[in-house]
Amino acid sequence: MVTQGAAQPAPVALVTGAARGIGAAVAARLADQGWKLVLLDACADDPALAYPLATREQLQLTVAACGGPGSALGVVADVRDQHALDAAAAAAEERFGGLTAVVAAAGAITGGAPGWETTDTAWRAMIDVNLEGVWRTARATVPVLLRQADPGRGRLVAVASAGGLIGLPQLAAYVAAKHGVVGLVRSLAAELGPSGVTVNAVAPGSTDTHMLAASADVYGLSDPAELARHHLNQRLIEPQEVASLICWLCGQESGAVTGAVLPVDGGMTAH
Repeated sequence: MVTQGAAQPAPVALVTGAARGIGAAVAARLADQGWKLVLLDACADDPALAYPLATREQLQLTVAACGGPGSALGVVADVRDQHALDAAAAAAEERFGGLTAVVAAAGAITGGAPGWETTDTAWRAMIDVNLEGVWRTARATVPVLLRQADPGRGRLVAVASAGGLIGLPQLAAYVAAKHGVVGLVRSLAAELGPSGVTVNAVAPGSTDTHMLAASADVYGLSDPAELARHHLNQRLIEPQEVASLICWLCGQESGAVTGAVLPVDGGMTAH
């Protein structure tokens, strides 16, 4: 008689910025791979930003597309709110037994002025959402990653930007925040290395999302597709292409990769 081993529990991921764009694409791909999900989004507009943010309805649609309440939990939470992030991490433990991976995909963009003319409001929004939001997400979730039976399975992936690797005019606050994400990821990787938890960043180029339209507005472009001229392959990046790399970094086969910043930018940072 052959005795079958106990089935392994499904891996669990917490994804911020999950209502649309790259976050939603990550959630869909992980769901297809059998992951349980805690999906976060602020679901409220920000007066510091000139474009509408995701809605509760979009978050609900993402949850439904990922299997509904039995497989995915939607949480309205701003990454600037530590209490909300702590509660979401606790919910991952209570509902699904812990966390295997964390994807910090929430982000925002504003700009249009030279760096020295950036307003306090714009600077604060860029640093708070894009950099501090990643740090607060890590602060809430790393302890949960370390509490799992095999911490070496733990994965933390942050969405930086090609703007985290190069300078971009009229986007100084955004670029400063994304450069900060790169430094934060490398430091967390160094600190978590002995545990086996890996920490990496992806750096998308011009990706076909709502944020790209806001980027085009900064430069007075009527069509966001014009930004593809900065890519060697002369096309925009699709959210699913970024999600593909993120999900690989969440998996067990990526265990030898940590402290890395991996571009998905059509060659934008290659020249």
